[in-house]
Amino acid sequence: MTEVQGRVTLWGIEVFLAAAEEGAISAAARRLGVSPSAISQQLSSLETALGTTLLDRSARPMTMTPAGTMFLRHAQVILNAEAEARAELALSDLSGLTTLRLGMIEDLDAEVTPRLLVELAEELKGCRFLLETGASHHLLERLSTRALDIVVAADATQDLSEGWREVHPLLAEPFLAIAPKGAGELAGLPLIHYTSRHLMGRQIAAHLARQNIRIGTRFELDSYAPILAMVAGGAGWTILTPLALHQAARFRDAVDLRPLPFEPLGRTLSLHARAGVLRDMPAEVAARLRLLLQAQVVTPAQQAWPWLGDTLKVL
Repeated sequence: MTEVQGRVTLWGIEVFLAAAEEGAISAAARRLGVSPSAISQQLSSLETALGTTLLDRSARPMTMTPAGTMFLRHAQVILNAEAEARAELALSDLSGLTTLRLGMIEDLDAEVTPRLLVELAEELKGCRFLLETGASHHLLERLSTRALDIVVAADATQDLSEGWREVHPLLAEPFLAIAPKGAGELAGLPLIHYTSRHLMGRQIAAHLARQNIRIGTRFELDSYAPILAMVAGGAGWTILTPLALHQAARFRDAVDLRPLPFEPLGRTLSLHARAGVLRDMPAEVAARLRLLLQAQVVTPAQQAWPWLGDTLKVL
């Protein structure tokens, strides 16, 4: 009697990709939200179905065998085709989309992200939404490993030349000097710096360095609310964007906004997705976001601070 091989499943392929990219069973399990034993079982079933060993599990980290390296290329094509098929089926009737994994920077938590989810949920009745918030570099890494479908993040210069993703610009905003209410010259106040562990903090630090500006940094924090609370309390001044103040709006009346006292600096936010996978879906979500950003961020900020002009605008 002929022995029947196992089946190659999409889930098995996704597990293989996660394990290959993470280099450990436990890390792949955390990424996919399942147990390590489930990962091991799926890998064994896939290798049995293919009749070859894909991963050397005795190595630390795990490494791919020659067969695994060969299959990796096909696995990526298969999963991209599956995602493309789901998106294409949903184009004529968006209610056909079953899962959407969104990554959003924390700057939009206050109003924009909740409103976007409400709007999408009203139209995509049967869709399950998985939201992850975090720093831009972390979200873009999650997009590159296919752990997220769509990401809204701040752009880095080198990001824009990468061909593996499509980019939909959303918002341009300036960096501003934010000082205690009624404060005079900034020179007498310490700078409360946004952490250089994140992209925005590195952009600010690099901008100061390019101009040979050395400002003593006594405080370095990774959250807008405590930074602005310290500024409001008179502990120093900071460099942030209008979105940061929008995120921590309760401090707005206790601080003053000013243009930077040196060369201007700005940043852009964009929606990112893997190129060609979700068809028109990223552009549709980007269009919704532009409307929300205009209504909830840009128009109120320009009314409060007309001098911002078009340095703050939807793209």
